[in-house]
Amino acid sequence: MKYSVVLFIVLTFFSCNNDTQKLVWEENFDGDVLKETTWNFELGNGCPNLCGWGNNELQIYTKRNHNVKNGFLTISANLKDSVYTSTRITTKDKFEFKYGKVEVRAKLPLGKGLWPAFWMLGANINEVGWPNCGEIDVLEYVGKEPHVIFTSLHTPDSHGNTINTKKTTIESIEDGFHVYTANWTANKIEFFVDNNLVYTFSPDIKDEQTWPFNQSFFMIINLAIGGGFGGLEVDNSIFPQDFVIDYIRVYQ
Repeated sequence: MKYSVVLFIVLTFFSCNNDTQKLVWEENFDGDVLKETTWNFELGNGCPNLCGWGNNELQIYTKRNHNVKNGFLTISANLKDSVYTSTRITTKDKFEFKYGKVEVRAKLPLGKGLWPAFWMLGANINEVGWPNCGEIDVLEYVGKEPHVIFTSLHTPDSHGNTINTKKTTIESIEDGFHVYTANWTANKIEFFVDNNLVYTFSPDIKDEQTWPFNQSFFMIINLAIGGGFGGLEVDNSIFPQDFVIDYIRVYQ
């Protein structure tokens, strides 16, 4: 009798939890091409409006530096004839969401000068610009700082070299795949690596300067080279290097 009551309570608990966060969108990279009904390619070096993509980055983005195979998206950074190339994709105007949990399972590239990232920008960026639109960096890694993951927020009152950031040292982070998560609510944004909480952002005062996170955002995946954050010193002996994404899931 007591066992039945305990079992009922446990099942009810998990049922309630599942009801609060349901899978609403996922990308498993099935097939052998990137679905352009979901993804946009951002091409070139950002010029003339945002040369170096706003960070003095060195790469040119192309449609050729990626492949989809066996359920994985692989973005490759390459160097040929003194030209760095890579790929950057977004879901702008195709999939945007407000609040929820987003997670990505990914394997990092290695080497000084590399800067892989999974991040989000406010959908109103064309109207208000950056940083007014807000930015949520779920995963950033720079090869010049091994074993360190960056999770950051950019807002009108703190952007660029933002104070709203956390560096987390994980000695094994370069080994295999890991899951990076942001749980975003009306009151806070929590960041996790492999289900371990690493950073929580929840300013006491939430206004246009500190909390542009009350609107829809879109996702970005890219592998940058060099730049103000990635570092202008690049080890040219490392190329090619791959940033591999297994899946992306959004729960609400």
